[in-house]
Amino acid sequence: MQVLVRDNNVDQALRVLKKKMQREGVFREMKKRRYFEKPSERATREKSEAVRRRRKLARKQEVRDGLIAAPKKLIEIGKSAGGSTRGRPAAGAILR
Repeated sequence: MQVLVRDNNVDQALRVLKKKMQREGVFREMKKRRYFEKPSERATREKSEAVRRRRKLARKQEVRDGLIAAPKKLIEIGKSAGGSTRGRPAAGAILR
């Protein structure tokens, strides 16, 4: 993995590197390999992840088909549209 440092701006290059590593799943892989995982535990984890993915896709498809209602969206009061809540409702958020 390679990142260019422009105008001796190392902080920006570090941010770019972290973002690239996040996209590639390097941090997830490091966390997973921190401890040995028995093959049986790995198989169990992978099966449960597959079930979770399948349920999520099925739920999205049901929403698209109109079989179930779409999840409620959050509207923040006093925040710009680009504000990041990292998936959590912010203080003063209203469900619609």
